[in-house]
Amino acid sequence: MLQPKSEAELADLLAAAQHPVAIRGGGTRPIGRAAAGEVLSTVALTGVTLYEPGALTLVAQAGTPVAEIEATLAAENQRLPFEPMDHRALLGTEGTPTIGGVVAGNVSGPRRIQAGAARDSLIGVRFVDGAGTVIKNGGRVMKNVTGYDLVKLMAGSYGTLGVLSEVSFKLLPEVEASACLILEGLDDARAIAALARALASPYEVTGAAHIPNRGGTSRSMIRLEGFSKSVAYRADALRALLADFAAVEVITDTATVRQIWKDQRDVTAFAGQSGDVWRISCKPSDGSGLAAKIKGDIIYDWGGGLIWAMVPEGYDLRASLGAFAGHATLIRASEGTRARIPTFHPEPAPLAALSEGLRRKFDPKGILNTGLMATAMPAA
Repeated sequence: MLQPKSEAELADLLAAAQHPVAIRGGGTRPIGRAAAGEVLSTVALTGVTLYEPGALTLVAQAGTPVAEIEATLAAENQRLPFEPMDHRALLGTEGTPTIGGVVAGNVSGPRRIQAGAARDSLIGVRFVDGAGTVIKNGGRVMKNVTGYDLVKLMAGSYGTLGVLSEVSFKLLPEVEASACLILEGLDDARAIAALARALASPYEVTGAAHIPNRGGTSRSMIRLEGFSKSVAYRADALRALLADFAAVEVITDTATVRQIWKDQRDVTAFAGQSGDVWRISCKPSDGSGLAAKIKGDIIYDWGGGLIWAMVPEGYDLRASLGAFAGHATLIRASEGTRARIPTFHPEPAPLAALSEGLRRKFDPKGILNTGLMATAMPAA
C-alpha cells in the first residue's frame, strides 16, 4: 500500500506511477466497483493546518479524521455546517472517516436542506492530479473568481480527477437549542406535503424526514435549531401550522433530539440487516411515487428529496424505477451484485462525454480510481 506522508511525496508518487492506483481515505466506504491498482492511502496526510475561529474558517489535510475536526470545532462552539454522515454502521465497516473522504464523496446529512451540501461549505482545495501536478483552487475566504471552479468540481469526484491533499471550509456557530416535531400516522404523500409546508414556512427548518411504518405507524420529523427562545417560538408556530395534518409532539431534550437526527443521518435503521441499500435523489414531489415502485423498506430525508431504500439482495432497483428526474446510487451490496449493477447512475451520453473529457484532462495516464465510475447510457 502506498502511503505518502506529505503532498510533495504524493506528487512524486503520482508523477512516477505507470499503473492504476486505488485511492483510499479512512476505509469506511468501500463504495463502487473495485478500482483497479495498488491502494494509495491518504491517512498519513493529517492535521488541522489553520483554524481561525473569529473568521469561521478551517483548513485541514485530507487524511484528518472527521472526529478530530469536530472536537477542535466543539472547543470553540463551532461546527461543520453540512452534518456529514458516518457510514460505518450502515455498511458494517470499521476505519476512520476522514475529511478528504467527505469531500471526495460530497457527503452531506439532514442539514443539507438548510445549510447546503459539503461542496457549499468548501472554499478551497489542494490536490495532485494524475500527472503528479499540485493544483490549488479557492482560498480561505469566500470570493468571486473567474475560471474553472475546481473546488466544486472536486467535491463528489470520488478521486477520479485528483487526490485531495488539503481542504478549506467555512464554518458555523454551534446551536444553543434544538427541537424535533413529531407527526405520526401520515401516509407518504401526506407526510411529504407536511414537510413541504414546514420547509416553505419562515421558521428555518434544519431537518425534514419521514419513516414509514416505524413500530407499526409512520413517523414524520421536523427539526428546529437556534437560540432557545427562537426555537420555542418557532416550534409553537409550526405546531399550529401543521395541526390539520396530525397531532404534533414537540421534543426539546437536546440529547434526545441529537440522537434522533444522528440515527436519521447514519440510516441506522438499516444497519445490521440483510439486503442491499440504495440512495435515491429526486424531486421531493416525486418521492412518494418513486417509493411506491420499491419493494422494500424506505426512509425519506431532505423533505422527500432523498430516499434510502433497503431491498432484497441482488435486486436491480434502478431498473424497476425507470427514468426519473434524479439518480439512484447503490450504496451497500455484495461484490457479485456490484459486478453486475453499476454503483453510480449511468449518465446521458453528452454528460458522460463531458465527464470523460475532464478525466482525460486531469488524469492523462488514466491511473486514478480506474473503472470506479459508471459508463454512459446508450444513445436514444
